Amino acid sequence: MFSGIVEEAATVVAATRDGGNLNLRIKCSFADELTIDQSVAHNGVCLTVVELHGDDTYTVTAIAETLDRSNLGSLKPGDLVNLERSMKLDGRLDGHIVQGHVDTTAVCESVEEADGSKYFKFTYTENPELKSKGYVTVEKGSVTVNGVSLTVCDSEPGSFRVAIIPYTFEHTNFCRIQKGTVVNLEFDILGKYIARIIGQ
Repeated sequence: MFSGIVEEAATVVAATRDGGNLNLRIKCSFADELTIDQSVAHNGVCLTVVELHGDDTYTVTAIAETLDRSNLGSLKPGDLVNLERSMKLDGRLDGHIVQGHVDTTAVCESVEEADGSKYFKFTYTENPELKSKGYVTVEKGSVTVNGVSLTVCDSEPGSFRVAIIPYTFEHTNFCRIQKGTVVNLEFDILGKYIARIIGQ
């Protein structure tokens, strides 16, 4: 379980295929604090640490289904990936409840300056079946974009905007998102449960 508060935009050192899987070697400042089997969100995708290398790097493995649903398959050495370790039960929930289970990808349609901050507009394919299960955004609701907990504005069918303050822009991989960039989305789990209950 995560909160969508990114700890670090870390660097991809290597991305190697192993059958249908992808092994990602990541360099980050807290690699020496990690343990084998620990869960870490990568662009919002919960992955398990499978190897520690002792040089501020570690390896995680993404399976084919994860690659189909996320942007991890397009990562290459030098790319930035947003990292968050799982929540501690004795801490504050500064973002919102994030599972680390990416629902789909979206494409950045535009980036607009807004008095020191930036508005990012994203579009995604709206599937009627998934929509009925709560895979949608709502005005002023929460959404996770590349693992970042954000507030939705201008929610429309298949699109929404988010406002990014300078701190978030500088400390996450939003600094590299531009028109055409593919990002990971996780819709709000509370909305999914409500949709399921209403639909029964």
